[in-house]
Amino acid sequence: MPTAEDAKRRMDEALEAIRREFASVRTGKATPALLDTVRVDAYGSKMPINQLATINTPEHTLLVVQPFDRSLMSEIERAIRSSGLGLNPATDGNLIRIPIPPLNEQRRKEYAKVLHKMAEEGRVSIRHARRIVRDELHELVKKHEVGEDDAKKREDALDKLTHDYTTKVDDLLKKKEAEVMAI
Repeated sequence: MPTAEDAKRRMDEALEAIRREFASVRTGKATPALLDTVRVDAYGSKMPINQLATINTPEHTLLVVQPFDRSLMSEIERAIRSSGLGLNPATDGNLIRIPIPPLNEQRRKEYAKVLHKMAEEGRVSIRHARRIVRDELHELVKKHEVGEDDAKKREDALDKLTHDYTTKVDDLLKKKEAEVMAI
């Protein structure tokens, strides 16, 4: 029987996915999550950079990548450079230093648009979770396993849950957009 818990679990997953996507959007501040989308050609496949190196932020405008295998230094550097993040890594002995330049106004606006698109995809995922549970509920009503009054109450609770989660997405968007737009 579909429950609010089913919908809540699905919506939690959607919200967590949005958080991860938002973390990969660059702000003027260095965070290791910035490199989460970078994939490196290593050992015959494309691997996430965080599986090949440690990533630290000794300063708020600098990322330091220390590969576990020094033979991958040039591959990691090449992957960062070609990632589309606008970063310019420099090898320094056993480390790769990545200065995080401040964003210009045009780039900030582009990132804000990307964030809005990600947020809308998150809202769609949340509404999709609602639709799945609602459809299951309507099937139970058709089979006369659940009364219409009970179904209506569950549907109202589902709508409230959906509203709560879309509000959470909007709050995350506002917070991340403020970070991106901050000078």
